[in-house]
Amino acid sequence: MDVSSATFAGTQLPTDCYGLLTDTGTRGRIIRIMSKTSRRVVFGVLLIITLVVSTGAVLGYLGRLTLVFDRQPGKPLAILEEVPGPPDGPKCPIDARYLDEAPEGLRPDVLQAWKSLRAKAAEQGVQLCLNDGKRSRAQQQKEFDDAVEKFGTEELASRYVLNPPDRSMHVIGLAVDIQPIESAKWVEKNGSTFGWCRRYENEQWHFEYNASYSTGGCPPLEKSATGS
Repeated sequence: MDVSSATFAGTQLPTDCYGLLTDTGTRGRIIRIMSKTSRRVVFGVLLIITLVVSTGAVLGYLGRLTLVFDRQPGKPLAILEEVPGPPDGPKCPIDARYLDEAPEGLRPDVLQAWKSLRAKAAEQGVQLCLNDGKRSRAQQQKEFDDAVEKFGTEELASRYVLNPPDRSMHVIGLAVDIQPIESAKWVEKNGSTFGWCRRYENEQWHFEYNASYSTGGCPPLEKSATGS
């Protein structure tokens, strides 16, 4: 049988199907070519993966890349209690004793409620400074550790700073401390419309967000966050 030929990767191969199936030498050459191609593809994919992982590791080490693939079963990718708030901020324009930090880390609905509250205050000529907002567990723990150092014992420190950290509404992302006090007084009077209420007798500046406050009003004040 006369069989015409074609070139495939530099190899002369029969062009008719029967010839491709019956020619033992041809089948062997095709298998070898395909094996080489497969090895090249696999090697190329592995090389790309290696380069990506290596680049990510270098950037992570340099602080230019935050890896967020630390998944734990049953937990979301981003854990709000671990999200730190700003460690500080610019001085409050109307009272330099306080800060006016960015509302970073607040839950999305809380952030929107804060923006609405601040906008309404501005309409009435009142400026609200965010002296303290979102904290992470680590930030809250540091506040407690500092209190222990100041007062001498954990028992005394716990009268002034919540511990463990998860008890703090700042860690959960539901609380803000507003300064100066004149601004805080405005929020105490008008904030419930936007879901903000003062919660403690001893903290005139501390407000917590709950959507139900806008319809049901503010609950009675508690003595303090620690109960003491």
